[in-house]
Amino acid sequence: EKAKLLRSQPAQIVEPKGLLYVQQREFAVTTPKDGSVSILGSDDATTCHIVVLRHTGSGATCLTHCDGSDTEAEVSLIMSSVKSFSNTTGYGRLEVHLVGGFNDDRQLSQKLTNQLLRAFDLQPDDVHLVTFCVTELNDREEKDIHFPIIYGIAVNVKTAEIFPATFPEKGPDEDLRSAHVLTGATLTNIYDAKMEQLHIGPYFWRPFPHVDFWLEQDDEQILQSLSTSPLAEPPHFVSHIRSTLTFLKEHPFPSRSLFPDRKPRIYKKNEEGLWEQVYSDKI
Repeated sequence: EKAKLLRSQPAQIVEPKGLLYVQQREFAVTTPKDGSVSILGSDDATTCHIVVLRHTGSGATCLTHCDGSDTEAEVSLIMSSVKSFSNTTGYGRLEVHLVGGFNDDRQLSQKLTNQLLRAFDLQPDDVHLVTFCVTELNDREEKDIHFPIIYGIAVNVKTAEIFPATFPEKGPDEDLRSAHVLTGATLTNIYDAKMEQLHIGPYFWRPFPHVDFWLEQDDEQILQSLSTSPLAEPPHFVSHIRSTLTFLKEHPFPSRSLFPDRKPRIYKKNEEGLWEQVYSDKI
C-alpha cells in the first residue's frame, strides 16, 4: 500500500536551498534541530536503492544511496550513525524506508533488495520496515523494456515526509565526489551535523586506467560498458560519466592537485541556504 501511494506521487523538483544532496556510496545523517539542512535527497538510482533510516524518538535521519558494493558493512555504518544521535533506550523506534531498483535483466536490483533485508535482519536492534518500494514494486514496463518508476527520493528531516524527487543541483564538488565512487570508494559520511558542515575528502586515487580510451568512445559504448542497466538510465547519464572521466584525467594525482594539505573541502550553508566553501584560515 505504501509503495503504491509513493509511486502515485509525481516527482517534486527540490531546489538547493536547505538541501543536502547525497551521491552514490555516500551517506548523511542529521536531526530536526539542524539549522542548515532540512532535506536529504538522492536520485539517479536505477539498480541502486536509496535507504532512509530514522529514529522516531530523536528524529535522527540518515539517507544513503547503496549500490551493493558492501551492503552489510554499509548497513552497520548507517545504524551506528543514527544511534549516535539517539537515546535508543528511551522513547521511539528505528524505522527504515527502502526505495529503488526495478526488474532489470541482470537481477541486480533483486540481489540488492535481498542483501539489504538480510543486513537489517542481522542487526541486534529492532528495525521496523515502513516503506518497501523496491525492485518489482518500483517497476514499469514500456515496449517490453523495464524501468524504475521512482529514480530519486527526498526526506524532510523536520516532518519525516518522504517523497519522489529530482534535484537540479547535485553539488558542491559533484565531479570530485563521482570520481571518488568511480575509483572504488567505500561508503563515506559527508556531513557533520554538529557543526552543520559538509566535508568532502580528502580523497586519493591512482590514475584512472585507460581514461583516454573511455573518453574517445561514443555515447552508446559508454552507456553499454559503464552502466548496470543501459536501457533504463536517465538521459544525463553519459554526460555525467564523461564529465567524471574528464575530471579524473585532469586530476590523476589528487594528493597534488586537490588535497595537497590532506584536509577536506568544507562547506557551510550561507544566508540564502546554499553551500559555500569555508576556508580553513578562517577557522
